[in-house]
Amino acid sequence: MLYYFFEWLQQYNIPGAGLFQYISFRAAAAIVLSLLISILFGKKMIRFLQRKQIGEEVRDLGLEGQLAKKGTPTMGGIIIIASILIPVLLVNKLDNIYIILMIFTTLWLGTIGFIDDYIKVFKKNKAGLSGKKKLLGQVVLGFIVGMVICFHPDVVIKEKKHDTQNVMMEREHAFSIENVDKTHTVFTDSQAEHSTKTTIPFFKDNEFDYAVFTRWLGDESGQWTFLFLIPIIIFIIAAVSNGANLTDGLDGLAAGTSAVIAVGIALLAYVSGNAIFADYLNIMYIPNISEVVIFTAALVGACIGFYWYNCFPAQIFMGDTGSLTLGGIIAVLCIIIRKELLIPILCGVFLIQSVSVIIQVVYFRSTKINNYRKAKNISWLKAYQIYRSTPQQLEEFSGKRIFLMTPLHHHYQKKGMHESKIVQHFIIVSILLIIISLVTLKVR
Repeated sequence: MLYYFFEWLQQYNIPGAGLFQYISFRAAAAIVLSLLISILFGKKMIRFLQRKQIGEEVRDLGLEGQLAKKGTPTMGGIIIIASILIPVLLVNKLDNIYIILMIFTTLWLGTIGFIDDYIKVFKKNKAGLSGKKKLLGQVVLGFIVGMVICFHPDVVIKEKKHDTQNVMMEREHAFSIENVDKTHTVFTDSQAEHSTKTTIPFFKDNEFDYAVFTRWLGDESGQWTFLFLIPIIIFIIAAVSNGANLTDGLDGLAAGTSAVIAVGIALLAYVSGNAIFADYLNIMYIPNISEVVIFTAALVGACIGFYWYNCFPAQIFMGDTGSLTLGGIIAVLCIIIRKELLIPILCGVFLIQSVSVIIQVVYFRSTKINNYRKAKNISWLKAYQIYRSTPQQLEEFSGKRIFLMTPLHHHYQKKGMHESKIVQHFIIVSILLIIISLVTLKVR
């Protein structure tokens, strides 16, 4: 809204009105606004939730200090969502397809998370929304995102124009403040084209086209690529969203790591949407993606502002309203800036948390089935079939664990490490992973 207002003022040569044309200025404004909103609105939200006695129901898992958190206000993800959307609506170009998609993602996953928290808090059902229904919501979002990526006419990239003289002239001004935000560079005369290409880290020719999956069908034009790309997008969104959800187990952990990840995504979006830097780094140039930098800046401010109240000892928890939303936003951001193959590095903390749970569950069940097999002197396959059909027969048998408890942060809690120290260590690891992700722009 403010963008269009200042654009209107600019035609009357009002001093300072032109500042809103710069991505860097609007990104800074988004961070400041989201920080202020989350801190000011967060305080009122905490008081409101305390008055309504909307608190966290804590299960006794034998963790130090865990029961002291009982009654702490939850559903704080509302603060994060408001702190993202209000600055975005104020300073972004709202006709940008990427911004429309990100607003939809935020509202969609925020609604799913809110319903889950509502069932837990008000219906007193600790299970909340069933896993299948959550997954269905993520699948629907993934399908919509995939259709937009595959078919929307504004989702395009530009191939590099080989004009040595122009390249050298543009690079002379590449680090001028007046030119950094502009995109009239070596890509200007290139043809914008719809593409299913993405970026492969650590490779010299680091562009990969998903259309290769349909070449064996004789589909040289790649018109059926969406049949392969959409399931991949659905998997990415579900995996990252659930990974963020698992990470939300200690005070400040999900908010702190998400803020660090968002900073890395903002930098990647900036260089991808700026033709000068895209040319210099020899990476894919994505027109109109620069608006995503502003959205991501608002995400950074919202996470830091929420961390103000969520750091140890937490005054409020984000609940699934926040964790599912943060994970989904990060996944969709990586997809639209064509950096989804960087997610294992960018979101390494989320990945480690998810993998630790998977390893623990698989190993525990396998050893439990194996103990039953030995006791009954039957084949492993037969024991597995019994476990699947009538698991109660195996109740007296116990399996082995690799970790003391999962997700991984609880393992360190069980070892006696204070949770605030665990959080800071995970945030430091996230910073290291973001640096590695940015290094991939040159190391290939």
